[in-house]
Order: sequence, then C-alpha cells, then structure tokens
Amino acid sequence: MAGLVLIFLVLGTWQVQRLFWKLDLIARVDARIHAAPVPAPGPTDWAAVTAANDEYRRVTATGTFLHNREVLVQAVTERGAGFWVVTPLQTNDRGTMLINRGFVPPDRRQPASRAEGQLSGPVTVTGLLRITEPGGGFLRHNDPAANRWFSRDVAAIAARQQLSDTAPYFIDADATGNPGGLPVGGMTVVSFRNSHAVYALTWYTLALMSIGAVVYLLRQRHKA
Repeated sequence: MAGLVLIFLVLGTWQVQRLFWKLDLIARVDARIHAAPVPAPGPTDWAAVTAANDEYRRVTATGTFLHNREVLVQAVTERGAGFWVVTPLQTNDRGTMLINRGFVPPDRRQPASRAEGQLSGPVTVTGLLRITEPGGGFLRHNDPAANRWFSRDVAAIAARQQLSDTAPYFIDADATGNPGGLPVGGMTVVSFRNSHAVYALTWYTLALMSIGAVVYLLRQRHKA
C-alpha cells in the first residue's frame, strides 16, 4: 500500500507538470496566432522548422498558384463534410509551398465549378504555418496512386504532383475572401485537449485513499 501511495503521488505530480507545460503551450500558440505575420520560412530555414517552435505561426508568402496540381483533402468542418483545396504556390525565392486555400462542399469540388476563385498571376497569401500530417486520417490511409487524401501529407502530395523544392510545411490560408466565395479560408480549428488537472486530482485522490487504507490496516494490526 505504501508503494501504491508513492506511485500515485508520482503520477499526480507528473500530471501537474504536464498541466503547466500545456498552459505554456496554449499561451505560446495564442501569441503566434495573434502576432503580425512574418515571411514564411525559406529553404535555408526549413530544417529548423518544428511543431514546438513554429506551428500556428502567422506567415505570408507571395507567388503564383499552380492550379493544375491542386489536390482535394477530405474534411469535416462546421460547414459540414467536404474538401480542403490544397494548391501549390510557386514562389521566386522560397521554393514551392502547399497552401490549404480553404473549404469547398462536395458539389463544388471540380475547379470548373469555382472558376472565379482560381486566381491567376502573383498573389500574396497570409495564414497559419502548419506541420505536415503524414499517413492519413483516423482509420483511413492516404492513397496517392488514386489521388485520394485524408490528411495534408506534404511529402506525399509533393511526390504525387511532381513538385520539387517543396517546403516541409503547409499554410492554412486566412479568411480573406476569394472571388466567387470559394474556397472558404480561415477555418483552422486551434484546440488543445487539457485534462491534466482532472488526471492530477484523480491520482492524488487515489493516493489519499491509499493512505487512508494504510492507516486503517495499521490500526487493525494494532488492535489485534
């Protein structure tokens, strides 16, 4: 029982440490989201891009969309089921970047059905830097050969669309409107599950219960 008390106390303390780490992460990400945008990392900085330091950072990039190489990634959003339109942006000095331009419903998945939004010429995109999502979605694997995507896997999409010099991240475009209203950007959901306080309370409660059990057993032994 004494061993259980020690284990429960260690687990509770670990969850408290995780709680403060999570709160710090939430604060840092919130600061990034509301900061002024900065130029998206270029090729010389790609190796240093990490989720801990860069995800959800507001960035800008200027280039030309390669609409003939866009892919559709299945999505479920507050607008219902549909697709993310992920389009390569060819820049002059920062390689090629995948831009999640936003959401389209199933009946507007074909580019011809939203021709107004297929912007030509130089454009500047502002949005949130996101880390690649390799593999696929929950119980659903990407199928590059069939061009069927359930996650924004940068490396796999770049290989499938024969893109070179591609950034290892993608950018979720902000809510700046596109002609014709599609795709709909600015739909990034930033949410962190934070149950560490509940877990810590659970472990500490179990520790107290174990201490109570130890005291009871000692009293019973003393009476005997």
